[in-house]
Amino acid sequence: MSLDKVLSISGKPGLYKLVAQTRGGFIAESLLDKKKISVNMQHNVSILSEIAIYTLQEELPLREVLNKIKTKENGKPTSVSHKESKDKLEEYFFEVLPDYDEDRVYASDIKKIIQWYNLLEKHNMLDFDKVEKSSDEEE
Repeated sequence: MSLDKVLSISGKPGLYKLVAQTRGGFIAESLLDKKKISVNMQHNVSILSEIAIYTLQEELPLREVLNKIKTKENGKPTSVSHKESKDKLEEYFFEVLPDYDEDRVYASDIKKIIQWYNLLEKHNMLDFDKVEKSSDEEE
């Protein structure tokens, strides 16, 4: 699945899959418990494909960061939990992305990325490269 269809909704745990659009918003399905919710325009929604991580040179798309984690972990769940200490999280993220901007990427961001990676891995949704390449070929 493409990251264009995966959402983070502030105030709601986990990630959501875009199911359908409605007149005033859209319907999203939780990856945690498969419950569907109606999301209106008042919710703060982030589409994962539009998120980037600050590095010292540029902003790196989240997809590439997730791919780096997938490579490091051989497609398995992360070796650290998102509940680890700030120092452990930063140490782990430094192994994944050595040039990330430590002043602009906070421990809470790293925690969220690790949570998202593990949730996407659990649902077998980390092969978005194949999906995005095939949709690019159709154009």
